[in-house]
Amino acid sequence: MLYYLFEYLQQLDFPGARLMNYITFRSGAALLLSLFITIVFGRRIINRLQLMQVGEIVRDLGLEGQMKKTGTPTMGGIIIILAIIVPCLLVGNLSNIYMILMLVSTFWLGTLGFLDDYIKVAKHDKEGLNGRFKIVGQVGLGLIVGLTMWLNPDITIRENVETINEENQEVVITYVPENVKSTQTTIPFVKNNNFDYASLTRWMGDHAETGAWVLFIIVTILVVAATSNGANLTDGLDGLCAGTSAIICVALAIMAYLGGNIIYSHYLNIMYIPGSEELVVFMSAFIGALVGFLWYNAYPAQVFMGDTGSLTIGGIIAVFALLIHKELLIPILCAIFFVEDLSVMLQVAYFKYTKRKTGEGKRIFKMTPLHHHYQKPGNSGIQALIQAPLAAIPESKIVTRFWIVGIFLAVITFATLKIR
Repeated sequence: MLYYLFEYLQQLDFPGARLMNYITFRSGAALLLSLFITIVFGRRIINRLQLMQVGEIVRDLGLEGQMKKTGTPTMGGIIIILAIIVPCLLVGNLSNIYMILMLVSTFWLGTLGFLDDYIKVAKHDKEGLNGRFKIVGQVGLGLIVGLTMWLNPDITIRENVETINEENQEVVITYVPENVKSTQTTIPFVKNNNFDYASLTRWMGDHAETGAWVLFIIVTILVVAATSNGANLTDGLDGLCAGTSAIICVALAIMAYLGGNIIYSHYLNIMYIPGSEELVVFMSAFIGALVGFLWYNAYPAQVFMGDTGSLTIGGIIAVFALLIHKELLIPILCAIFFVEDLSVMLQVAYFKYTKRKTGEGKRIFKMTPLHHHYQKPGNSGIQALIQAPLAAIPESKIVTRFWIVGIFLAVITFATLKIR
């Protein structure tokens, strides 16, 4: 709303009214506003959750300090969602399709996660919302995002063309003069960093372009579901999901800023996406919300985000990466999420396989998701070689080490764009 107020004041030549024209100013304002909301109003929301007895249901899994968390307020993701939406409504350009999609995604998955948490708390059901409904919700969001990117005329790219100057053999980067609809995306380790889904559907002849968009929508659904579930599984230790996600979001914000500026895009030889600079405002609010939430969620946590927060966080990261055409970088940037996902799938598959073969199910890890593997003391004998470390690692140390790995992965993600 402030964005439009300042836009009106510009017409009156009001001093300082043009500040809202600068992405950096609005991004900084969104970051500070979200931090203010989480830290100041977060305490009131936590107190309200305590009065409503919205406490976490904890099962005794033999982990150190686990049972002390019983009764800690959950559904703290409400704090994160409010701290995203309010700054975006105040300083965001609400006519920008990228901002609209991000706000819709936040509300959509926030509602899905809230229903899951509500069932857990109200019905004392640890399982919460049936997994099939979660998948339907994630698929629904993937369809909304994919179809909008296909059909909305405001979502375009400016194709970069690489040529060689014959005189001095230098590489020259130019952009085509008009914006185009495209199924191109960024891919690491490739000469021009661009990959077009249409290259996989050329066999369809006249329907190749349609086939490419259908393929893109399928990829969108898979990315949203996998990243959202990965963030959900990562939310198991105090500060783990929020801290790891904040690191990922800083990397994505930098990519969005560079890709939304034609000068930087030209200099770095990356895809230019007109209008996507507005995403930096949204991501700044998101980063502020995550960092502010850590004020209360860092060990020992005073509140848990619940599925209200974790499903929303993963979905936001997925949709944001798709909008800036960086979804194929997610396996590197969000590797922690996918390793958590993979650890659960491997554990379940191996347990079922060994039980069918020997009558007794065996495990690869001491416990999954993977972060719990490091919390649990190991066995002795030959199993210790597989299930190291033997001693349980303190929760705060596990979280810090995961953060360090997250920073390392973010650096690698940027490095892959220059390794051609």
